[in-house]
Parts: sequence; structure tokens; C-alpha cells
Amino acid sequence: MGAAVAVALVVVAAIIVLVLSLSVRLVQQYQRGVVFRFGRVLDRIRQPGFQLIIPVADRMVRVSMQTTVIGVPAQGVITRDNVTLTVDAVVYYRVVDPVKVLVNVRDYSSAVLQVAQTALRSVVGKADLDTLLRDRDRINAELKAVIDAPTEKPWGLLIERVEVKDVALPEGMKRSMSRQAEAERERRARVIAADGEFQASRRLADASRAMANTPGAYQLRLLQTVVDVAAEKNSTLVMPFPVELLKFFNAFTEGVGGRAAPVGPGRTEQGPTLGPTTETVPATEGDGHRPER
Repeated sequence: MGAAVAVALVVVAAIIVLVLSLSVRLVQQYQRGVVFRFGRVLDRIRQPGFQLIIPVADRMVRVSMQTTVIGVPAQGVITRDNVTLTVDAVVYYRVVDPVKVLVNVRDYSSAVLQVAQTALRSVVGKADLDTLLRDRDRINAELKAVIDAPTEKPWGLLIERVEVKDVALPEGMKRSMSRQAEAERERRARVIAADGEFQASRRLADASRAMANTPGAYQLRLLQTVVDVAAEKNSTLVMPFPVELLKFFNAFTEGVGGRAAPVGPGRTEQGPTLGPTTETVPATEGDGHRPER
């Protein structure tokens, strides 16, 4: 009798352990539990920790609430300005409604990937190349809005962030853009150089007017130039030459060139005659010719 009671207790204990093992479920911190009772979803979402379910009648599915990152494969796209390029992106999303994720969509990860590929082609095809390269934030925002529209409410997913990762341009387009950038840089350099020359000319004009009002400024500037040249270690010798002396030589040359020739016997006041000249020589009586008069 005692042996039969002991066996019964052991069987009951084994049944209890089996029931507990089938009833107790562990939900991690980053998970939420959705319980199906006879195929119907219960409204209450099981939170992290130990959870009890009814064996055989209940089935609990754990859904991860972590942010998932998927990479969108490179897509060949033609932009609005008819430029063929290859674009890839990355999508960050997470689950906000575990029930909709399990009930409304079968494989939500693959579904998000397909929607992202379609949205990438659609958004990039509506933008031109300059917008895609310069205003990347705007393209990312449009991609997020397009992907989030069919996934948030129907599927219980939240698209947190979408980024265009890389834009691959054809080699011909790369060379054209390189030449365009080089021409733009050259244009800016020329504009800056011309602006600098214009400002320098204005400063030189102001300096010349200031030096014209002060006669000694020219001599001081000449001495300063001599000091600057002498400071360098070279073999150049600079000798200051007064400008007034040049003016003196200029006036002297003009005076000598404009002075009239002296008047003497057999000479006139005319200046020197250029070109060949002939002179009449009087003939003698022995020549048999009459002298010219």
C-alpha cells in the first residue's frame, strides 16, 4: 500500500513538472509575447519575464522589438534628367505592434526590403542628378515617407531612418563633372585675382595722390626701395638717380635741338641739309669753256 502511494505521488509530481514546463514561458527584455488560444489572438501582450500559458490550448510567439537594419541592394535608376546611375540604401525599422506584424504580414523583413527597393527607384527617378548629390537629406526624407506609408499602420512597423548609401556614376559623367568643377574653380580664381588687382589699383591711385601732394615722398620711397633691395643677399647694385637731373637733361636737349645755326659768309640761317648736294666750281680760261654765272 505504501509503495502504491509513493508511485502515485511520483506520477503526480511528474505530471505537475510537465505541466509547468509546458505552461511557463520566458520573454526577454527586447521581446514581446503574442498568445494564440485555439488559433485566436489574445488582446493582452505578454511583457518581459516569466509568463504562464495554458498547455495545448495556448501558443505564444515572441516578437523582437529591436531596431533592424537591412541593406537595399544596388538599383539601376534613370534620373529625371536622363542620367543612368546605380544607387543603394540602408533602412532602419522596428516593430511597434507585434499583433499586426504576426497577423497582417507573413515575412515582414522581406516585405520591407521589397517596398524599399520600389521606393528607391521611384524617388530617385523623380529627382535630377544635382538634387541627388547635393540635397541628400531631402531624398532620405522622401524615401522614409514613401516606405513608412504602407508599413506603419497596416503592418505595425516604424521606419526610423532611411539613407542613400552610395551613388555610382558612369565614367563619362565623372569626367564631365570633374571638368565642370575645374572650370568653376578656375573662374573663381580669376574673379578673385581681378578683384585683388582692382583693389590694388585703387590703393596705388590713393598713394600716388598722397605722394603728389608731398614732394619729398618720392625721394623717401626711392630710399626705401634701395633699403629693400640691399636687405637681400644679391649682387645687384642700385644707384639712386635724381629725377630732377633727368628733367635738366631733357630741357637741355630740347634747347640744343631748337637753336638756330650761326650766320656767316656764304651761309644762311637754314639748318643742315639732308641728302646729296652739288657745288658749282668756276671754270678757268684754259679749259676753253666760259665760266658759269
